[in-house]
Amino acid sequence: MKRVNIKCPYCGARAFLRPASVVYGERAAPGSKLYVCGNYPACDSYVAAHRTSQLPMGTLADKQLRRERQAAHAVFNQLWKSGLMSKRQAYLWLQAKLDLPECEAHIAKFSEGRCQLVIDLCEKFLGAQRRAA
Repeated sequence: MKRVNIKCPYCGARAFLRPASVVYGERAAPGSKLYVCGNYPACDSYVAAHRTSQLPMGTLADKQLRRERQAAHAVFNQLWKSGLMSKRQAYLWLQAKLDLPECEAHIAKFSEGRCQLVIDLCEKFLGAQRRAA
């Protein structure tokens, strides 16, 4: 496993790989892990880790940024869950719309502003699809 050093963007402390139960308690999925700020819970920032590689899925996020990312995912997922495109096509569409390289076109890496842009782009696209139907 590759060692990852992550610094919290909110307080500057180091983040550590921990079982998700540290944050979610019994609601945590078995075996799931998070990178959690060393000052947790005073600093409420964390990010999920990939199950296989244990690498972070994105950047550390506080409660507000996690909410924004969840909202962006909710509307973005409609692109592919509705059958309008495949999941891969949806990510390629997002990558092109935001003019990002593939490695950066992940909502778990986005700021609040970029999450709002994703929401706006997806809602515009979905609205146009509904009007055309």
